This record gives sequence, C-alpha cells and structure tokens, in this order.
Amino acid sequence: MKFSCVAALPLLSMVDGFAFVPQKAATSSTALDATPVYYSTSTGNTETVAGYIVEASGGDEAEDIGDVDDDTIAGLDSMIIGAPTWHTGAEEERSGTSWDEWLYSNLENMDVSGKKVAIFGVGDQASYADNFCDAAGELYDCFTAKGAKVYGMTSTDGYDHEESKAIVDGKFVGLMCDEDNQ
Repeated sequence: MKFSCVAALPLLSMVDGFAFVPQKAATSSTALDATPVYYSTSTGNTETVAGYIVEASGGDEAEDIGDVDDDTIAGLDSMIIGAPTWHTGAEEERSGTSWDEWLYSNLENMDVSGKKVAIFGVGDQASYADNFCDAAGELYDCFTAKGAKVYGMTSTDGYDHEESKAIVDGKFVGLMCDEDNQ
C-alpha cells in the first residue's frame, strides 16, 4: 500500500486544483520560549548555568540582573532567576553579586505579585556543605515576600550537603547546580 500511495502522488498533480505541498516540519517549543533568564555571578559558574538554561529553553540570552531596568521586570509575567552563594552564613546579601543590592533596593519598590518565577542556584556542596546554594533561598524569600509564585521545587536527593537555606518544605526552591563537583 505504501508503494502505491507514493506512486500515485505524481498523478494527483494532474488533477485540476490539486497541488502537492509538503507540510512544514514540526518545530519543538517549550512554555519557556519567551521567559527571560536573569542571573549574576562571581566566578562565572552562574553565568555558565544560565547559558545551559537558555539553550535548553530556546530563549535568547541570559542577562545580569544588574543590567536590567525595573520596567522590564515589571512588564514580565514570568522569569527564571539564578544566583551563586558567596557570603556563606549571611542572613541577607548572600550572593556577593548584583543581586545583593537589587533585592533590597529595586525589588523592594516593585510589584511582582502573581509573577511566575523559577529559581536556580549555584554552589559548592563539597567545600561549603553547610551553606549550599543559600542565595537561591534568599531569592525565594524575597520574591515570595513580594507576592511572586515560585515554580520548580526539586528534590534534595543526590546532593551531598549538610544544610541549605534554599530548602523549603523538604525540597530545594529550584534547580541547584554544582559546577565544581558535579
């Protein structure tokens, strides 16, 4: 049957009003296509992970949060945000990056209620097992306090750390990455 259908295709073009037009190839898409990725980095690892996320989601490029104006953030429905943990043990300003000022200056004056936020954190679970990805927890705390809804909680299984401020209700507040050890 397959052969006869293929053989009949040239005959169909002789029928008045029929033209063989190949269908466009299906394109893949994710719901994240238009979701921007914002990060800040100290050593470059968080920028690297942001690049992985942009590539996987089909986005344009990641931007350092320090280079983004508040109106851009205010106009978004969703965003993916990530930070490293640099100031271990700190209660706030844990990343040692542009996030530290942005969270306590810019975000404080913004309405992000109802915005969808996915978080990623970058840390070193071997050398800083007591503070693994703490800054991701700070992103969670600050954004949820302003009414944002965080998506993408992940299991803590498979990580080798002692403590993390990025754990809420037994799960990480997002994707936690260790570019140094994994």
